[in-house]
Amino acid sequence: MVGTVITVAQQKGGAGKTTLVAHLAVAFVRTGRSVATVDIDPQASLTRWHEEREKTSSATGMTHSHITGWRTANEVDRLKREHDLVLIDSPPHAETEARLAVRSARLVLVPVQLSPMDFWATEPTLTLARQEGTQALVVLNRVPPRARLADELIARAGELGADVADTQIGNRIGFADAMLRGRSVVEGGRAGRAGQEIEALAEEILRRAGH
Repeated sequence: MVGTVITVAQQKGGAGKTTLVAHLAVAFVRTGRSVATVDIDPQASLTRWHEEREKTSSATGMTHSHITGWRTANEVDRLKREHDLVLIDSPPHAETEARLAVRSARLVLVPVQLSPMDFWATEPTLTLARQEGTQALVVLNRVPPRARLADELIARAGELGADVADTQIGNRIGFADAMLRGRSVVEGGRAGRAGQEIEALAEEILRRAGH
């Protein structure tokens, strides 16, 4: 078995990479797939979330690795031989680590908040994906209700040659609340709007990755 590697990358910090990785990982596990998460961000926020998750005995079906530097490629190769999906949380402002993570991936997710600064920050990541021959998918993240700017950013992303996910992720307090408890918005009974968005994005990603 050789699993599919999905890297979440964005040069600008605070775009919601770690939150996206955590919630998608749980959504993928709930489809019956074996999942590994790899944290190569020195801040190690994803690792902290996973530690909280292990306290609740909810980490079944998921493997986690925190690693940085030149060992990243070898660790990802090992994990994808043992799992259906490997999700990498890459650091901002780290050219070498980000390139290794993008090079290893079949699909790169680029979360973008609705601000010009976030949009401009996507360009280096999209350029890196093109250089490495890796498919990139822009995900509009933390989208406020009735955001007219979303349509304009989608059009601008098209001008950059970027593919934009059909699913948008709203700006919802439930994401942060679940992260604090080592949980995901797709867990805990009937999924609310946040859980439905993550499930829809997970399904779209699997389809686009040919999984």
